[in-house]
Amino acid sequence: MLKSKTFVKKTRSGGVVKIVREHYLRDDIWCGSEACNECKQESTVLQKDACIESNLCSFPHYLVPDTNVVLHQIDVLEDPVIRNVIILQTVLQEVRHRSAPVYKRLKDVIHEKEKFFYTFTNEHHRETFIEREPGETANDRNDRAIRVAAKWYSQHLKSDKNGLQVVLLTNDQGNKNKAEESGLLVYRCEEYIKSLIANPELVDRLALSNDDKNEVTSSKVLYPEHLPLSKIQTGIKSGSFIQGTFRASRDNYLEATVFIQKEGDDSTEVLIQGLQHLNRAVHQDVVAVQLLPQNQWVAPSSVVLQDDGAAKDDSVEEGEEEKALRISAAEAARKPTGKVVGIIKRNWRPFCGMLNVSQIKESTRHLFTPADRRIPRIRIETRQASSLVGNRIMVAIDGWPKDSRYPNGHFVRSLGGAGEKETEEEVLLLEHDVPHQAFSQAVLSFLPKLPWAITKEDLAKREDLRQLTVCSVDPPGCTDIDDALHCRELENGNLEVGVHIADVSHFIRPGNALDKEAANRGTTVYMCGKRIDMVPELLSSNLCSLRSNVERFAFSCIWEMNHEAKILKTRFTKSVINSKASLTYAEAQMRIDDVNKNDDITKSLRGLNKLAKILKRGRIEKGALTLSSLEVRFHIDSETHDPIDLQTKELMETNSMVEEFMLLANISVAQKIYDEFSECALLRKHPAPPPSNYEILLKAAKSKNVEIHTDSAKALADSLDMARVDHFPYFNTLLRILATRCMMQAVYFCSGMDSDFHHYGLASSIYTHFTSPIRRYSDIIVHRLLAVAIGADSTYPDLMDKHKQSALCNNLNYRHKMAQYAQRASVAFHTQLFFKSRGIINEEGYVLFVRKNAIIVLIPKFGLEGTVFFDRKDKNNPNLVFDEEGPTPKVEQHTFHIFDKVKVTVSLDDTNIQHQKIRMALTDPVIPGVSVPPPDVEPQAKKPKLDR
Repeated sequence: MLKSKTFVKKTRSGGVVKIVREHYLRDDIWCGSEACNECKQESTVLQKDACIESNLCSFPHYLVPDTNVVLHQIDVLEDPVIRNVIILQTVLQEVRHRSAPVYKRLKDVIHEKEKFFYTFTNEHHRETFIEREPGETANDRNDRAIRVAAKWYSQHLKSDKNGLQVVLLTNDQGNKNKAEESGLLVYRCEEYIKSLIANPELVDRLALSNDDKNEVTSSKVLYPEHLPLSKIQTGIKSGSFIQGTFRASRDNYLEATVFIQKEGDDSTEVLIQGLQHLNRAVHQDVVAVQLLPQNQWVAPSSVVLQDDGAAKDDSVEEGEEEKALRISAAEAARKPTGKVVGIIKRNWRPFCGMLNVSQIKESTRHLFTPADRRIPRIRIETRQASSLVGNRIMVAIDGWPKDSRYPNGHFVRSLGGAGEKETEEEVLLLEHDVPHQAFSQAVLSFLPKLPWAITKEDLAKREDLRQLTVCSVDPPGCTDIDDALHCRELENGNLEVGVHIADVSHFIRPGNALDKEAANRGTTVYMCGKRIDMVPELLSSNLCSLRSNVERFAFSCIWEMNHEAKILKTRFTKSVINSKASLTYAEAQMRIDDVNKNDDITKSLRGLNKLAKILKRGRIEKGALTLSSLEVRFHIDSETHDPIDLQTKELMETNSMVEEFMLLANISVAQKIYDEFSECALLRKHPAPPPSNYEILLKAAKSKNVEIHTDSAKALADSLDMARVDHFPYFNTLLRILATRCMMQAVYFCSGMDSDFHHYGLASSIYTHFTSPIRRYSDIIVHRLLAVAIGADSTYPDLMDKHKQSALCNNLNYRHKMAQYAQRASVAFHTQLFFKSRGIINEEGYVLFVRKNAIIVLIPKFGLEGTVFFDRKDKNNPNLVFDEEGPTPKVEQHTFHIFDKVKVTVSLDDTNIQHQKIRMALTDPVIPGVSVPPPDVEPQAKKPKLDR
């Protein structure tokens, strides 16, 4: 022990406690090198011969990077070429404190055996520990600790006959000078990397330092200076600035909103327009905003404006596009408008996209266009541009100087050829931050060992329900079966209904590597023809899946009901079941409808279906919403895995039957866990939309002389039920699709951190997720709470910590949202593949939204939305008049209303390989300069093979 520090600390209750901190030093900590003759180590990490040979360092060596090199050059350190690296404890602790994402990446690199990264605990080694000197900053002390440890290594390994040396990497000139004075071999990271033989990609991966940034920008100041954090904090306290999350527009690169979260669910948005007011903020950055005077407030632009042109010069003088935003708007439509004055927290990540090669001969500076239209183009330097053309690549932003039209960045890695299916799916997952790497050995080590079987001890702790006629009803091809049902008549004439859910929490215990990985992933992500599992396949498709004719652990929610679906008793139990059938929705429907079938499974299904209809009627009477969204289903070729047919999903009675009992189980469990744990129950709520969300719905209904009431969910549900237009049967579905767009996102929350539990869409006072623990981590937590509540399992500290539960909910909400976006993007990509081989198709559609220069058309047959533009860059534009109140655009002599029926041609526009899109062109109504003639012959779609 070096020393002990004693100090007193005040407690919340006003008392004081004495705290003793002791720092222990040791002299038996290994150096980790196989070249060492002094340390008595059983195994080594650092290799003698597996080091990098270079022009600069033509000798074997180990690298010791300082903290800033690790933080800013992690892309370089991850490269397979970089090996034999000593990560000091000082550096690891600083990185953990300053950047959680980089810390995780560093830990992953350290665990890669072939990289030979060794963590040396210099803070506990007798010869490398140093104390902070009087007047020395914490940063200077840490720099000195790194130099002392590097010096110790170089002296410790001097006995090696191969001339093994230790190289310190630092970009801090002061630190470099001091290291050289003490006799250390030290290089700046860039100078070291540039010296390596035949590694141009590694040079490209170098992040620009502050010195480099000054070299590549012009002298003309294009953007206002960002205020320092001290001034921002003062401004936020005084109320002159507002803090919020910057959200760039997908449709208009000159526009963004800043989302400001207030107390409770109250939130607001500030509109930002024009490059100077956007002031170098990037999507998802946390920014400080200054509101403009009210006479400068504007309305969101109705113009669809995308930065598809050539690279702009470093100039932000107002052009025609910016002037298009300045169109005056009615006072009522104006929104609080502001400008970004500073950046509080950057939310940069590596971005996927493609390289725009410079037209200047032999130039190494090029522009990178991200796949996400909300991200600005990025300037990078690369010497391998010719080999990257046509590839999807990843680029990271290093900084955005005030004298540069675009941010500066560096190349990270190549993903493969653009348009190739594997590449595009990888881009989808990366862009939506979906964890999709293979499960690590640490995670897999916590799986049950095969062969696995239920033991007598297991049965003793569970209710044996194997004799019940339990069956599952799922989509075709489902292998991760979460839920099964049963219904039987009791001797007293009542009905017993059971919802049996896979007992995943039996296999995933709190706090181990498997649990942490599932918590991080949050949800299973369903792509077209592909599934990214939350838990390893052994659990998701085998041991937890409630397949037929095998014994499985379940968590059962069992009700006694009368024939009017009134619940008389509810109980929860851990159980063992043996499902008698795994049915698809169609198979279950056929059994119910077949009057000749009267077996136990069919009788159970009929009982469930009858009760489900009563339950649904009761929910709707309470004000539950029945909304609509078009979901498409692809028939995939079993050999090429390409889509050969697509159609909108058809819902049957059995879909609704399963849904009703899942909802009922979720509500019953929510009430139980809240009654037992009012402070730490994990619940799910759906906030009521603010009145402004309904504006587009009300205008759409009014255009057809239909009145919609939005005072409550019940009023909305009732008026949607009444909304009918003669000779327009599809009107009600369109209205419900539009109503869905008005809704808020449902979110997970911790009961002890909120007071509003209401679920608007379900008209339920309390709700949670219990029924899908194979694919949702929220349900695993709910299972654990319920198990503790009924005495079937023991609790643990994090489960009862409302702050940790709340932080977990934040991650689950984020993962759930990104999974939805990834799934939609996968559908969009497969839709493009579908249309690629079909040329031009003529289809009927409906106008869903109108803009100043375009209409958004929905084609129900394909569940597809596309934009028909009225202004064309290559032709004379038609006469356009936009009425904001309608809202209606008048194009020449034709006025378009929401829900108008139109005919369009549909084709794939692949002129921009990165942003391929479905292009729609108007054929009816015929408008000069806008409409195109329909194709003479509609190409025949390939006959689909059986959907296997």
